[in-house]
Amino acid sequence: MSNTQHTTGMTSHPDVQEMRERFDRTAAGGGVVALEGLILLAGLYAAISPWVVHFTGNSNLAVNNLIVGITIGLLGLGLTLAPERTSGLAWLAVPLGLWLVISPWVVTTANTASNGVIWSNCFAGGVTALLGLLAMGMTVRFGRRKEEK
Repeated sequence: MSNTQHTTGMTSHPDVQEMRERFDRTAAGGGVVALEGLILLAGLYAAISPWVVHFTGNSNLAVNNLIVGITIGLLGLGLTLAPERTSGLAWLAVPLGLWLVISPWVVTTANTASNGVIWSNCFAGGVTALLGLLAMGMTVRFGRRKEEK
């Protein structure tokens, strides 16, 4: 009978050192921190937009924006404070941003969203999706540089 030892966690992963170095390089760039901070701000704007733009008569959309905005804000906060553990989650900003864009037509009953609400959501969602794509690209770019060396 063979005695196999099973370990848990990433400490036994063969590429753990390379992954740590890649994420440290990614997190060290000032542009990355600024980008992640912008994701945080986009999420905060989405969360407070029902009260800034006055989503009167659209309580479902207001609750939707509050929940999605807080989610994006927490994602941005996680990316900023612990990039080595959360940089793989940057892709989540893209579908959340796209949801913000289409939610005025999906969430409201009888498509009653005003123009201000639609523009606000399209702006916040577009910016969030773009920032998510940029954050994903930075992680991939730093990973490819390591492979080329």
